Amino acid sequence: MNKPKIVRPEESQPARAVWFDRKKYVTINFMVQRPKNVQVDIQPDKMILCCRNDTDDIFYNEFNFFDKVEINDSRERVYDRTINILLRKLKPDVAWPYLQKDSAKPNWIAVDFDNWRDWANEENDGKEEFDRYMDMMQEMSSSNKGEAPDMGDLSDSD
Repeated sequence: MNKPKIVRPEESQPARAVWFDRKKYVTINFMVQRPKNVQVDIQPDKMILCCRNDTDDIFYNEFNFFDKVEINDSRERVYDRTINILLRKLKPDVAWPYLQKDSAKPNWIAVDFDNWRDWANEENDGKEEFDRYMDMMQEMSSSNKGEAPDMGDLSDSD
């Protein structure tokens, strides 16, 4: 058993997180405002996250995965309001009904329903990318507020 590289700070709280499952990856987003001193330890069967936010609150999350992950192809990326964790499944095409081995869900984690897909029943591998592209196109067209401007005053003949 590997000794964890990150020791739990005495005064800490878990960071809120949302997660979703894909064929090859599991994605977790930890909600932390302006994270700093971010430490992430991804092991084949568990993960530890420790960081501070913009007001120096200390966050610490530790949990065992539902199934094993490929640590060499898993990574984290720190953004302004989130810490994004991408975990490569050791067994692709196996759905994770839970993020953790223990089915008792802690109150700090929730399913990211905006990104959840029932991919196990999808027939087309490219459907996810196509759906994302169509959502983006829809968003772009609906963000154009109001009617198109009347350009009747622009004429070819001057």
